Amino acid sequence: MKIEASQRLKSLPPYLFAEIDRIKKELILKGRDIIDLGVGDPDTPTPIHIIESLYESAQDPSNHRYALNYGMPQLRREIANWYKMRFSVKLDPDTEVLPLIGSKEGIAHLPLAFLNPGDEALIPDPCYPPYKSGTIFAGGICHIMPLLEKNDFLPDLDAIDYQVAKRAKIMFLNYPNNPTSAVCGKEFFKKVVEFASENNVIVCHDAAYSEIYFDGDKPVSFLEADGAKEVGVEFHSLSKTYNMTGWRLGFATGNKDVIRALAEVKSNIDSGIFQAVQFAGIVALKTDESHLSQMNQLYKKRRDVLVDGLNSLGWNVPKPKATFYVWIPVPPGRTSAEFSRLLLEKCDIVTTPGTGFGHNGEGYIRMTLTVSEDRLKEAVDRIKRLHGK
Repeated sequence: MKIEASQRLKSLPPYLFAEIDRIKKELILKGRDIIDLGVGDPDTPTPIHIIESLYESAQDPSNHRYALNYGMPQLRREIANWYKMRFSVKLDPDTEVLPLIGSKEGIAHLPLAFLNPGDEALIPDPCYPPYKSGTIFAGGICHIMPLLEKNDFLPDLDAIDYQVAKRAKIMFLNYPNNPTSAVCGKEFFKKVVEFASENNVIVCHDAAYSEIYFDGDKPVSFLEADGAKEVGVEFHSLSKTYNMTGWRLGFATGNKDVIRALAEVKSNIDSGIFQAVQFAGIVALKTDESHLSQMNQLYKKRRDVLVDGLNSLGWNVPKPKATFYVWIPVPPGRTSAEFSRLLLEKCDIVTTPGTGFGHNGEGYIRMTLTVSEDRLKEAVDRIKRLHGK
């Protein structure tokens, strides 16, 4: 019997982080001391009060049944409360909030609700891979919006062809940005709302890194822009904010029609989030700001250790204002993949080549700040030896 994958599956590039994890495990089995600056997975534990909430809720048999597809009303209310407190954005918890099994799941499923085969989606490049894979799985076509350093890694909305804009059904955005760590302000989101309104495009803004920022400037929400709820939704995750990557809990907020359609897709695919995890999410969202302050101070120290260390070697690495990623220009004469492989083979350091995030990632590699200061110092020392210094 010959088993053949679908054309949609064949059309996907290898999933970047799965491939990096495979290579890393192979090298570890060979006894090499690998410093993993590839995948962004917080290395500090989930706060203990959140863990205790899960433990307590998991002992209640009533939480062991199928969960509601729309999530618990208590959780939706707490998400709305958090938005009001953090962004001064008012949400209807019954129609404008949808809990997700991690924001990645919702992002990847949303195109199924709105794209017919051959429909176009506007995708930033470089980008988080599910924007493209979700579009491809829905039979859609990815129209690339280049994120270039000369434009502060913001898409040039004025450069989008008029016919493409009119054909597009969805636009994906992500600020603070992965992988470039770029940030944007309300003025950019105002332009996005105007563009979406003129062209009847649904905006899907991924704000997973909104709570990881440095130097005092809090990132803004897309939903803070006037008219944003008329044209789109915003995705959030508890993964990075509360070190809960494995818990799989996120949410979508905004336009009620988009929320309803996404919920309908999900009702046909999954059976909701384990209720004990939802109760833990409620507790997480009530966490005081001291946790985030400590985490951001930790990442800032790591940022400075890594960036200052690399720049002392003659590199030209800008300090990110947000996220726990550093977007690093590749030295002249090498491609992103070549330089990433060099660091792996000669320094036992895992990094992510920029091209793994798209064509416009060429010329960069991404490093993460999710290892200790000592390991970052060791990484710099290994690269220093590579330089012969």
